[in-house]
Amino acid sequence: MNHAPHWTADPLELLRVDPGFRLADVDPGSSPGFEGDKAAGARALSAGLARLDDLQEQLFASSRMGGDERRILLVLQAMDTAGKGGIVKHVMGSVDPQGVQLASFKKPTEEELAHDFLWRIHKQVPGPGLIGVFDRSHYEDVLIARVRGFASPEEIERRYGAINDFERELTGTGTTVIKVMLHISPDEQRERLHDRLERPDKHWKFNPGDIDERLLWGDYQQAYQAAFDHTATADAPWYVIPANRKWYARLVVQHLLTDALERMDLDWPKADYDVEEQKARLAAS
Repeated sequence: MNHAPHWTADPLELLRVDPGFRLADVDPGSSPGFEGDKAAGARALSAGLARLDDLQEQLFASSRMGGDERRILLVLQAMDTAGKGGIVKHVMGSVDPQGVQLASFKKPTEEELAHDFLWRIHKQVPGPGLIGVFDRSHYEDVLIARVRGFASPEEIERRYGAINDFERELTGTGTTVIKVMLHISPDEQRERLHDRLERPDKHWKFNPGDIDERLLWGDYQQAYQAAFDHTATADAPWYVIPANRKWYARLVVQHLLTDALERMDLDWPKADYDVEEQKARLAAS
């Protein structure tokens, strides 16, 4: 496996949620496995762009010409301001947009509430050859629902099982599931929210409700820990990424995607026509 410059250890091993994991032990301001500052991180991210783009194009091409059914689902979960949008812009923005399927799950509509919580999720599962990105996801229904009491403890437990069944079905049919929690500190969030209020060009990003959710920080940390305890599986692992340093979080997600694509052992699909014949036809045209 190729590592980006400055990696001293594989972040996949360092950041994966394994048995015994405790969210409280993770330092949001750290950058495990990476030796370097923000400038070094920016160089490493830039250095990995071409490789990720090439691999993503191979996956897309294989599905279109070779019938390859494989795809990737990247799940992004976090407290507000943790950097999900930056991941989409700076990591996914480096690849061909036709190979990316982005879904953002907000407050359920009346129609969605009339169905099981996974009903709207199933409709957004990426197709073959695509990298799907869930900006928030089915995990909202065991995080907010638990903290705000929108569902009973018994229903939350049922949902953990339903999520595991859903993700097992995905992985069993060719989907690589990568679940990421971007972990920031409450002090860092306060600074980012303050920045949004100070800058008119950021006012559209601010939601007064973010402060209400912030007051429940401890409850959300417990809800995340419970979600990890119930849904971190070998086939659909969780990665908790320290995200006070935006550049580090972006670099790790790039690494996770590149690693997943490299493990697919992709190649360019073979032409289903005679190349030399087509060259001759082209020359004569």
